[in-house]
Amino acid sequence: MPRFLKPLYFCFVLLTAIGLSVPNCVAKEPPGAVEKKLKVFILAGQSNMQGHAHVDTIDAMRLNPDAAPLLDAIRQGDGTLRVCDRVWITSIGSAEQEQSGRLTAGYGASARGPKIGPEYLFGITMEKLIDEPILIIKTAWGGKSLNTDFRPPGAGAYEFNDDQLETFKKQNKDIDKIKADKIEATGHYYRLMMDHVKSVLADIKRVYPEYDSTRGYELAGFVWFQGWNDMVDRGTYPDRDQPGGYDQYSKLMAQFIRDVRSDLSAPELPFVIGVLGVGGPTDKYGKDQMRYKPVHQSFRDAMAAAAKLPEFQGNVAAVLTENYWDMQATALRDREKSIKSKLDEIRDQIKSKTLSREEGQAATDKLYAATFNDRELEILKKSTSNAEFHYLGSAGIMAQIGKGFAEAMAAMLKH
Repeated sequence: MPRFLKPLYFCFVLLTAIGLSVPNCVAKEPPGAVEKKLKVFILAGQSNMQGHAHVDTIDAMRLNPDAAPLLDAIRQGDGTLRVCDRVWITSIGSAEQEQSGRLTAGYGASARGPKIGPEYLFGITMEKLIDEPILIIKTAWGGKSLNTDFRPPGAGAYEFNDDQLETFKKQNKDIDKIKADKIEATGHYYRLMMDHVKSVLADIKRVYPEYDSTRGYELAGFVWFQGWNDMVDRGTYPDRDQPGGYDQYSKLMAQFIRDVRSDLSAPELPFVIGVLGVGGPTDKYGKDQMRYKPVHQSFRDAMAAAAKLPEFQGNVAAVLTENYWDMQATALRDREKSIKSKLDEIRDQIKSKTLSREEGQAATDKLYAATFNDRELEILKKSTSNAEFHYLGSAGIMAQIGKGFAEAMAAMLKH
């Protein structure tokens, strides 16, 4: 006899013996209890979906007025980093092997970690916004394009343009081999992504031990955060600095959404596009950034374009990650450039042994102290951990992005 039937059986025997009716014995759900399906969210993309914000930058979030309120959600009462109760995750691509468990910090890129990506605050925020168990399936690999690596099957084969072929010819390259290599690479990571998602869904208990298969699951949403490799690909987008130069990306993005939905049998799967926002809003670019403004803005517009298509109204949203950029950290980094020549001079003196390492460090500290106050130094030294193209490796930025993705997703789920 199955274990869950034994209490009912004994109750039946007892009530029958004393002459009471059996139906009153059937166990009932507690008042207000509702059976809830597991909500499954897929997060995919390249290095910024992996996440390069070192956990050491979390404390400095208190110095960022926009990020500081999120610390209460990240820190537990004892000061340790939050471990979610109802959110589990399985992640591939961010580390050499699959990672899975309850969502907490450390599911970002593993190199020189631990780090966080958008998944951390996405999960924390979704846990607050919806009252169901949650599973995040994350598939992200650094340095991957939509035009080749994640190319959706419905887009057809990658076609080299005349300028590319002419360049290969001038460089005496083996064009047949280049074409063969491109065929092999095309869609490879799209297929890896799909294989992992389907494998997880076929055996959810492997990564989410508390999964109740009797209640089932629902594919609840997809978040896409990618773009850098396409934005800098002048070969694929030869007119990228001109109006419409990234139209091909917009078409690929729309086809990607269609194919993901088709392959997962989820025709209206809510879809969030994380629009690349490295450097912040282009209208706030400094003098050193202005030469990139036309390309950056053109690409951002192309990324967001799919969300405006009539077929995607109400179930595709574009989130402008530029809005979460840390402008004060950028300003301090710009000011740091003013002392670069002096810092280089100190390093040269250490290298030539004109200064000892101790003397060099003292000179460096003195130079920084003369340029920045204590608060500015903490922001400069402790709120960032990586390059600009990785959103400064800032937990403050990455946390806001994750929250923004979750809020956009939750808004679509309500409709």
